[in-house]
Amino acid sequence: MATISSPGIGSGLDVRSIVSQLTEIERQPLTRLQAEAASVQARISTFGEIRSLVSELSSAAGTLNSLTTWGAVEATSSRPGSVTASAIGNTAANSFSVEVQQLAHAQSFASASISGRGAIGAGTLNIQLGSFGSPPGAFSPAPTPNNQPISVTVTSGDTLVNIASKINELRGPIQATVLNDGAGERLLLRSRETGVAAGFQVTVNEDPTSPNGLSRLISNGLGNDALVTQFAQDARIRVNNSISVSSTSNTFTNVISGVTLTLANTAETGPGSLSEIRIAPNQDTIRSAIDQFVEAFNRLNSFLTEATRFDPSTRQAGLLQGDSFAVGIQNTLRGMLQSSTTGSVFERLSDVGVRGLRGGNLEVDSKRLNEALAKPDDLRNLFRGDSQNPLTDGVGLKIRRFADGLLNADGLFRTREDALRRSLDQNSREQTRVNERATRIEAALNRRYSALDAQLAGLTALNNYVAQQVTMWNNQGRNS
Repeated sequence: MATISSPGIGSGLDVRSIVSQLTEIERQPLTRLQAEAASVQARISTFGEIRSLVSELSSAAGTLNSLTTWGAVEATSSRPGSVTASAIGNTAANSFSVEVQQLAHAQSFASASISGRGAIGAGTLNIQLGSFGSPPGAFSPAPTPNNQPISVTVTSGDTLVNIASKINELRGPIQATVLNDGAGERLLLRSRETGVAAGFQVTVNEDPTSPNGLSRLISNGLGNDALVTQFAQDARIRVNNSISVSSTSNTFTNVISGVTLTLANTAETGPGSLSEIRIAPNQDTIRSAIDQFVEAFNRLNSFLTEATRFDPSTRQAGLLQGDSFAVGIQNTLRGMLQSSTTGSVFERLSDVGVRGLRGGNLEVDSKRLNEALAKPDDLRNLFRGDSQNPLTDGVGLKIRRFADGLLNADGLFRTREDALRRSLDQNSREQTRVNERATRIEAALNRRYSALDAQLAGLTALNNYVAQQVTMWNNQGRNS
């Protein structure tokens, strides 16, 4: 059967307050342990931020070590409205002229005009793929296996719209539509690709018993070729006023190794279309990579400076003030940035306009960097030169290797964070022990004070009884 206990009622003592205060004394170490845990957790978060910033610096250094960065080129055209150019990385610097002689075209065909919107006679519409000789001349069917004509069965009652739909449903190399020219309708056919090889010829096999013969589509009294509104044509250019090159499209790939030329659909042709194409190193890519490296270093350096600083005026210390790991990272990086490199006329970053500021951050002197960009090989070696000596390797290579060493699965970041987490786990166990001890002491105090309370209650009752008896005896004495 459950009992109700209210310590202190019998004796008048504030047992709950006494036990609570004594228990709190036992829990006082928790304040220190909780503060230590908060500090360790803050340090873990801070090292996580440093790890992220080191990773950013490693990525920026990796960009400076990449052949893609130093091999980046830009292709420019003196007449981009006529010819544009692009080049893949590491394409040799070059310049040449391009004259557009003719543009590539798809073939277009327009049927004879059919008055009204009535049905066309039954039969078969044949579209033979092939090419027309120049200027153009005779038609030659495509070679095997692409010489099978596209055949469309036309039934009695089909309109030009029906015929166009049947052609498009084949999803072949020819697309169709219908044009209303005011006097009637025309079936328009166009090859999906450009170039001489994308030509075609239209013939019909009509059903002689069907009215409104299908042959009306190709009968205008001038012959089938007259219905071709645009003959298929290759694009053709002349390079350096001497060498003619053709392409089935308006794009020329690897005419010059690594370079792609694209002719505008509105490009002029002939000598007046001459464009100068220039291939040169892309200095903007290199400059951007250097700027990103400087920015990444400055973010890391500023964070480390703030985390490890001590302000004598306020006597406030950063969270990592005096931490050998954080200070070591900062000092090592600063030393690498001031170190020398072999294999280049530029020995130090300051030689190319990347100079240190008070506090350790970097800034870029654009004028000196632009001068250094005029010597791209030496500038590249300053950052990514591999001398087989860690002390004289390129600056970017040094920092990339150092940062990657810190970030490896068994690197110093992992070691430091594991140590902090072990400390946090130990702190948690100590807090648990303090709480358990306080709980045990609280229970023991409650038992002791409950027993004391009961004893005092008994003594109080006895005292009251004795006092009552004495009073009664006194009263009896006075009455007698």
